[in-house]
Amino acid sequence: MPNFTVRPISSKRDMNRFIDFVYDFYNEKDYPYAVPPLRMDQAETLSPKKNPFFEHGKVQCFLAEDASGNILGRIAAIVNGSYLAKYQDGSGFFGFFESVEIYDVAEALFKAAEEWLRAQGLTKMGGPLNPTINDTAGLLVDGFDRRPSVMMPYNPPYYEGFLKQYGFERVMTMWAYYIHHKYRANFEKLERMIGLLYKRYPGLKLRKLDMKNFDRDAQIIKDIYNEAWSNNWGSVPMTDHEFKHLAGFLKMIVDPRVVFILELDGEPVAFSITLPDLNQVLRYVKRGSVLQALPLILRNRRPGKGSMIHDGRTLLMGVRLKHQGKGFDAIVNHAIVKYGPENGYVGSEMSWLLDANKPMVNAAINLGGVKDKEYAMFEKAL
Repeated sequence: MPNFTVRPISSKRDMNRFIDFVYDFYNEKDYPYAVPPLRMDQAETLSPKKNPFFEHGKVQCFLAEDASGNILGRIAAIVNGSYLAKYQDGSGFFGFFESVEIYDVAEALFKAAEEWLRAQGLTKMGGPLNPTINDTAGLLVDGFDRRPSVMMPYNPPYYEGFLKQYGFERVMTMWAYYIHHKYRANFEKLERMIGLLYKRYPGLKLRKLDMKNFDRDAQIIKDIYNEAWSNNWGSVPMTDHEFKHLAGFLKMIVDPRVVFILELDGEPVAFSITLPDLNQVLRYVKRGSVLQALPLILRNRRPGKGSMIHDGRTLLMGVRLKHQGKGFDAIVNHAIVKYGPENGYVGSEMSWLLDANKPMVNAAINLGGVKDKEYAMFEKAL
């Protein structure tokens, strides 16, 4: 085992090395299915000046280095003020975790994060979150032989064992369901049910995202999302600044043909967002280069003839609380499968779905979805 030390990062150079480690670690030979995030996105996420998370949160990053200064791993300890305001349970988090296959390195990184969180007065450590549950979150525990969809995590298989060995316990399982248009199930039954819903609620109207009024529709989606997810495990409402930041990113890549808002008597009551799976082109980008990524994205961001993208990822869906249980989720989910193929999407991944969210899991199954990947969240007392 090499001699190594773990230390908190304290300079711009350290942060650059922290970010760049993933591009050396996830090389094509060892991890042919990994698609590391764009470097600019990582840098912005970790920047207190650019990420509104830092208006209520704190992050301390650590590096593990050998005697020659080579990086063996990294981790971030995270305090989420919005989470603590809602739950008041003393939880801190870890994220951005990577480690070579040496348990002692992972153990030292976990210990550094744990000690820092304990010094903040916290009593539990959960994760991985990068840095919140509304960002890239969860540990991949099954599905290593397939590429992740856009904004989904990928990691080596041995991470789960490292977490358990250190004392972490799984507290939630999440699923990615893949739906291919050729194998959609119970579609006629679903369409009959939706027809009955339109008769029962004649004021229902399904529309697509209006890019000319993007800010208005983004606010509608934010309001429904924060309300719809408020009772879900681990949910944390997005602040106005956080959602504006996310919406600004999504506006650059969103395909309005597969983003739906359902209205009842003129009131928005449900929505779903499907993104083109940019990882189908970002897999060719070297070291997270935006200069390489931008022309690929611009040429291929709309699935269809000549595009390298043929799948989507349905990453957000919600129904206002007072309308849950009425079947409105079926309407927006059905729209993805109905209108996706005619716009170049042969399939879509619904991810991730909480194992505890049985209505959404059942909805994915009813659409013909199959479990494609498994993710998990972990927790440990400090």
